[in-house]
Amino acid sequence: MADGPKVTRRIGRASRRARTYAVSMAAAFALVATGCSGAGSFTDGGGDSVTVAMVSNSQMQDAVQLSSQFEQQNPGIKLKFVTLSENEARAKITASVSTGGGEFDVVMISNYETPMWAENGWLVNLSPYMDADPTYDSDDFIPTLKSALSYQGSMYSAPFYGESSFLMYNKKMFADAGVSLPANPTWPQVRDAAAALTRGDVSGICLRGKPGWGELLAPLDTVINAFGGRWYDEDWNAQLTSPEVEAAVKFYVDTVRKYGEPGAASSGFQECGNLLSQGQTAMWYDATSAVSVLESPDTSTIAGDVGYLPAPSMAKSDNGWLYTWSLGIPTSSTKRDDAWKFIDWMTNRDYIKHVSDTLGATHIPPGSRMSTYQLPAYQAISKPFADATLSAMTTANQLKPTLQPVPYTGIQFLAIPEFQDLGTRVSQQISAAIAGQISVEDALAQSQKYAEQVGKTYQKER
Repeated sequence: MADGPKVTRRIGRASRRARTYAVSMAAAFALVATGCSGAGSFTDGGGDSVTVAMVSNSQMQDAVQLSSQFEQQNPGIKLKFVTLSENEARAKITASVSTGGGEFDVVMISNYETPMWAENGWLVNLSPYMDADPTYDSDDFIPTLKSALSYQGSMYSAPFYGESSFLMYNKKMFADAGVSLPANPTWPQVRDAAAALTRGDVSGICLRGKPGWGELLAPLDTVINAFGGRWYDEDWNAQLTSPEVEAAVKFYVDTVRKYGEPGAASSGFQECGNLLSQGQTAMWYDATSAVSVLESPDTSTIAGDVGYLPAPSMAKSDNGWLYTWSLGIPTSSTKRDDAWKFIDWMTNRDYIKHVSDTLGATHIPPGSRMSTYQLPAYQAISKPFADATLSAMTTANQLKPTLQPVPYTGIQFLAIPEFQDLGTRVSQQISAAIAGQISVEDALAQSQKYAEQVGKTYQKER
């Protein structure tokens, strides 16, 4: 734990900047916040209602569907949901929480926001609530997630769903082609397999190319880490034109252009999931949560015939990312006790069992609690991927994401407030290279300029 003080200073520096940065961005976010999708509306529920802002992914929609159980158990509390796409949710939640708007009592955030917002005083400390409930058992959370959602030893959001990343492949397609990969493949070995499996209208691999710091950059940043690259050196000098980063990005772009899916520059998680599940690509490197799509006979033609391998390595191993959607309470909420009751319900091990009994084990939100992997119903469906998922999540270390020292934390993102904008800008450049509109060198040269602007502001604070 020798790195502890350094990490605390990094988080503190970034989170202090988050206040100024988020407030300045709130007006821009508010422009996006003029319309809502899904359930609920962007207004105060009034009375005893608890207003919950959530991402509209499938597991979250399941929670909305099952929420009548919570209201029956808590007759004095009415729930009001605002369910939004990921980009909309980030914009509206950030705008509300950073300005103390008070629209929401429960917000769905991630390990990107939680430590920064906790240090700024924007989130309620949940550890006293957790400790007061002997049935909650916060020690049951996967340790890396618990750490990622903590600030100064206390948890400020509770994980609902967690993920790392691994390589998924069509076992029958591999067998028919006589292609195999070792238990811990390198990226060149994956590329060679993709070349051998690309034929006709079937691509050898699917990799995200859609712009967005949470889209293209999620897998690409782990490739950069694997090749020994980093965004900044310890003195906040941008490194996006370094030999290591250039080699990683060229590898990624060349691989997806030669052996990847058609229209890769507009492909994200959903598109790649559809291609692998329908037998239109042989491999896919992405989130461990994809198993809910790939292993369901309702959505996948290759269910039961999917193989799973660790995130490919190069100079660095253990390159899986770490991410969680979690629930927190803004300090602006006037209904904190009721808000906690809802978070307790939605992140408790009893909820996971209720989902399994009511909707089926395939609907269980994965990767939050160790006990999930002991449920007989989940063990029955998770045998092909459970060990690979837990291994990826427990070895992911967002405090040491790179081979060389860096002044930031985070694996597939940089835990600095500017990364939402910086990452999106850089991803647009790389996506343009995947589309063949510009060269990798030109994309990185422009990205370097963006990164230098951010780096200089940190250098001034040293």
